[in-house]
Amino acid sequence: MKSVEEKFRIVVEKNTFYYFNRKFEEQYEGYITNLRETLLVLKNDIRIKGLRKESIERLLLENENGLVALLTLTGFSNESLKRLITLIRVVNDKRLSNLTFKNKWNKLEKSIEIKEWSDNYIAKQIKDDEFFRKGIINLFFEGATIPFLAETLPLFELKKLSISKLKFDINSLIDSLVRYKVKGSYSGRTENNPETVISEILTKHSITYEKGDLNELISNAPDIKRTMDFVIPNKMNPLIVIECSFLVTTSSGQGDKSKTEISVKELLQKHYPNSSFIGFIDGIGWYVRKGDLKRMVAAYEDVFTFHKDEIIRFEQFVISEVRKNVL
Repeated sequence: MKSVEEKFRIVVEKNTFYYFNRKFEEQYEGYITNLRETLLVLKNDIRIKGLRKESIERLLLENENGLVALLTLTGFSNESLKRLITLIRVVNDKRLSNLTFKNKWNKLEKSIEIKEWSDNYIAKQIKDDEFFRKGIINLFFEGATIPFLAETLPLFELKKLSISKLKFDINSLIDSLVRYKVKGSYSGRTENNPETVISEILTKHSITYEKGDLNELISNAPDIKRTMDFVIPNKMNPLIVIECSFLVTTSSGQGDKSKTEISVKELLQKHYPNSSFIGFIDGIGWYVRKGDLKRMVAAYEDVFTFHKDEIIRFEQFVISEVRKNVL
């Protein structure tokens, strides 16, 4: 068996620095070139004939990478488009429905049963269904004018539905580049975390709280225990334990997360029987994963969302619980 020093030296001396498959690189460069040329052709068409919905429709119909090119131009990700289409399917906003011709392509679905469409299915619908295709085009042309979207979408995403991006306006293209660059830091900023809402409510009412691991769980279940988002009033005397999960995207890990929360519930019942385990579960990422959502909510005594009505209900709940235990 090699020594630690020998193994260390192998990695240092034989490091490839950046591994790549040359054949794959060449193939992918072809894909990138196709996208670039597609956008240049579209740009030239718009320069000569002006921006017309017909040009975008032809792009989506005739070019196999047309949808990818449109998303690239506007700065939209596939995930964002999927979420937006799901949103259109589950809400009943008249102006949004009219703009997207929803009644022409959307089957009668119960919103509670709706499952998210895959990328391949969306691409097929764009090719096969004229009204769905025209609705998506309208969304990119006029979506930012719909009050419901203006109130529901974060401004960071709403700004991508700008007609100036379709015109290849240089300022809009720079805006797309900037948004692409800062998206990670934007998503990670504390101020943009919905947990801030909970912190503000607790601070407003002088309700103390801590974050972190509960001592009994560390001692008795080190493999299952986890950091708690809010422990009221403190970790030595937890009366209310709050866990938050706001998801815009979906992942296979949601199933594991729900199982973990059920385990935490059982541990809390055993080691902190007087505490209440509360969940804040929200976001379209949970909306479209109903099976995981049902398992998730089963772990909590009560659940809240970040809807304004639910925030009021939570505020009333936490004040009542704290007063009850103080008296």
